[in-house]
Amino acid sequence: MKMSQLAGQRFKETPAECQIASHILMTRGGYIKNVGSGIFSLFTPAKRITQKIEAIIREEMDAIGGQEVMFPVAMPASLWKESGRFDSVGSELLRFKDRGGSDMVLGMTHEEAAVHLVRDAAPSYANYPFMIYQIQTKFRDEPRARGGLIRVREFTMKDAYSFHASQEDLERYYALCYRAYERIFIRAGLPDFIAVQSDSGMMGGKVAHEFMLLADAGEDTLALCEHCGFSANIDVAECIVRTSDTADEPLELISTPGTKTIGALCERLSVTPDKTCKAVMYRKDASDGLVAVFIRGDLDVNEIKLRNYLKEEIHPDTAHEDDVAYGFCGPVNFTAGALLLFDRSLRDARGMVTGANKADFHYKGFSPGRDCPDVEYHDFAKTCEGAVCPSCGKQSVIIRKGIEVGNIFQLGTKYTAAMGMRYIDKDGAARHPVMGCYGIGVGRLMASICEARHDAFGPVWPMPVAPWQAHICALRAGEGDVRSTADALYDALLKSGVEVLYDDRPVSAGVMFSDADLLGVPLRVVISPKTAGRGVVEVVKRDKSLSLDVAAGEAVPFIRGLIQELLGEFTPA
Repeated sequence: MKMSQLAGQRFKETPAECQIASHILMTRGGYIKNVGSGIFSLFTPAKRITQKIEAIIREEMDAIGGQEVMFPVAMPASLWKESGRFDSVGSELLRFKDRGGSDMVLGMTHEEAAVHLVRDAAPSYANYPFMIYQIQTKFRDEPRARGGLIRVREFTMKDAYSFHASQEDLERYYALCYRAYERIFIRAGLPDFIAVQSDSGMMGGKVAHEFMLLADAGEDTLALCEHCGFSANIDVAECIVRTSDTADEPLELISTPGTKTIGALCERLSVTPDKTCKAVMYRKDASDGLVAVFIRGDLDVNEIKLRNYLKEEIHPDTAHEDDVAYGFCGPVNFTAGALLLFDRSLRDARGMVTGANKADFHYKGFSPGRDCPDVEYHDFAKTCEGAVCPSCGKQSVIIRKGIEVGNIFQLGTKYTAAMGMRYIDKDGAARHPVMGCYGIGVGRLMASICEARHDAFGPVWPMPVAPWQAHICALRAGEGDVRSTADALYDALLKSGVEVLYDDRPVSAGVMFSDADLLGVPLRVVISPKTAGRGVVEVVKRDKSLSLDVAAGEAVPFIRGLIQELLGEFTPA
């Protein structure tokens, strides 16, 4: 490819809408162009990278018995009505009617389509297990599209679906997919990824893992333990906090006019937030029933845990009923009609401050075990920095940000049962197959690699996914033997099978090198009047770890050897 013919431009300026490194560099470098909120077109460099990522994914999926298929993007809503998700999934599922008035959806995930494809194709236990996968366009009407390709509405995704005759076989195959994902991310050059326990959300199932790139630009919050390696998404991480020793005190009603927040309460009474008990109010979406969650004042309610406990959707309560003393609610003598839930951070607490269910009044000396006997305690809190690790028991939890680059779920029979997929087992009984699903966002993985591998000047693409393997920069091509040397090397590299980009433009060295940095090709070959006059070319690694002169006649085998060396750095053990 010659730069004089490459579509797209590179820019010095950072667009105002770009906030994170990958979005900035991929916009400035001529990789992507915004079409609408969360919708992008890809220029050639990005398309070449995604093709290489897809090739790695295909190889690893095929290696564990995957069969590539293709599902439609637009589907009749009847499939989603069979599974129950047409009504249960929110507005992120794009629903529309076709010209005949039939309900349709755009696929944001394809569990229903997968079951539909194979539910009549595997009637006997002898047909199991098997896995089908696709690499396909999806659309999720994401309300918070941001970060370039990190959070988008239209995206390309590899989604795989495995079908099994037993839970034990699913667990065996789940482990195979787990290892295949590790291989994919290593081969793609993604450093510092970890797998964390996660919430299955609308996908269903009880076991799920997310593969995360640790990055400040990430939107997911992770709970990690540096002592034992425990890792989990904060949505599902167990929250264990220690309670400071405090003697029982008598329950005392005190006047606290206008003191509606924990901060104001602590300031007025000179107590720390962990010595307070607060009420966090919610409404059930379906019934509008009131839910009061009592929790230690220094902790936050984890709404994912609360939804999972209630098994229904909720939203924060903003109403002001006459019988609820908002800002002064507490568990003692709470008479409003509500479901009362207690976080286990209160289980052994004593001598706390809590609301008195009367405007402008609180209680001092609240001890849940004494004042609210016989209540059940559950884990409703978000874990926090310095919490106790649920694995090793040390007070060593740290909180980090991450970008989700892949996920795997054990779905069980959620979809096969709902959609009537059955097989006959060896005893002649009809059973529903057990499913797993496994996803990787291709564009997000590309952006995550950029997020992890860049410097101040541009991406530093790892060789396995780089848009090109070598980049020839011909400086002052009209002088001496520069043009003839560059042309000859370009032709020779192409004939030897090297993917090469040739900057043949009549531009300054500054412009040429700036564009080369933004394109991030791992090897740069610089030819100038000085090097051509000496019969050499300068070979430079994009990460600046190598710069040396090589005889022009030996450049092709030297470059090919470096390419193989750099590819070998990303071979899984």
